[in-house]
Amino acid sequence: MKRILLIITALCLSFLVNAQDELPIRGLAIAVPDKATVGRFVKFINEELPPRKINTLVLRVDYNFQYKSYPELAQENGLSQDDVNKIVTVCQKHGIEIVPQINLLGHQSWASNLGMLLKVYPEFDETPGVTLPEKYEWPNEDGLYCKSYCPLHPDVHKVVFELVDEIVAAFQANAFHAGMDEVFYIGQEECPRCNGRDKAELFAGELTKIRNHLAQSGKKLWIWGDRLLDGKTTGLGMWEASMNNTHRAIDMIPKDIMICDWHYERVEPTAAYFALKGFDVATSSWRKGAVAQEQLTFLENIRKNAKEETAQHIKGMVHTSWSSVSSFLDGFYAPLDKSKVDDAVCFRMLFGE
Repeated sequence: MKRILLIITALCLSFLVNAQDELPIRGLAIAVPDKATVGRFVKFINEELPPRKINTLVLRVDYNFQYKSYPELAQENGLSQDDVNKIVTVCQKHGIEIVPQINLLGHQSWASNLGMLLKVYPEFDETPGVTLPEKYEWPNEDGLYCKSYCPLHPDVHKVVFELVDEIVAAFQANAFHAGMDEVFYIGQEECPRCNGRDKAELFAGELTKIRNHLAQSGKKLWIWGDRLLDGKTTGLGMWEASMNNTHRAIDMIPKDIMICDWHYERVEPTAAYFALKGFDVATSSWRKGAVAQEQLTFLENIRKNAKEETAQHIKGMVHTSWSSVSSFLDGFYAPLDKSKVDDAVCFRMLFGE
């Protein structure tokens, strides 16, 4: 009897240990390093990610790459193809999928700084009449968080799709992350093309256009999911969800779009909502280790208890870092303090030591 109890106990412990391993996606979303940090980042990938069974890297590239299609859009001292090859090689060595990201639609500016796309092509600006202030503050009279490009401008997709194709090829990727989060400027009255248009239809149209372009070469679209959630009904508000009615786009877009569902302060059941709608979904954590672990438990419970039609769409966790790679690595290699609110500490708590 004692031997049988020991076997049962071992099996139960094995199930608990392996529960995380069953999640198809164990990911980290982080900026690409600057040129000086590429070697350190490659070392981190090689030594630290395989033991934690990380199999996905979402890399925010944006304009930090020496683009050949539109070199005028590349940031000064952007990564070369040789730099990128070092990251690709180490990821391929360990079976880690890279999903490169360029922010599309929204996030075309930050605070008082205009992004490269609108800096070079100001005609793409959805709100050209809104001037970036010398000192940015929120809230402000213009409702300015980040600028957007106009999704109906006849020339914008020729530019952004060439960038997308180039960066997907550079990283030898099978998927692309388009961002699409926190879009406040869409369907603005002052835009001659978007004025009077349904914001949900505009958002859905842009998502579908990006998805269809990627599908032509067999690539998958990833996005952040906040604009597909109703901020009013859920109480999630304007940051984690939409207050300008883009949430209705969820019923207008292809179901093969991968959703990264981010909530950083608490566990929200929205991953289940996306799964019930038929979308693959991964929950994204940031700086609170205890919250991240609760989110993981929530996902595991859905996968364990829901019908297969729903459970199959729960893909895992993609932890996010919004600092520089150097800052993240400094925190990662510092002594672990689980009481600290920090992206690197949260990553270590979520995926183990």
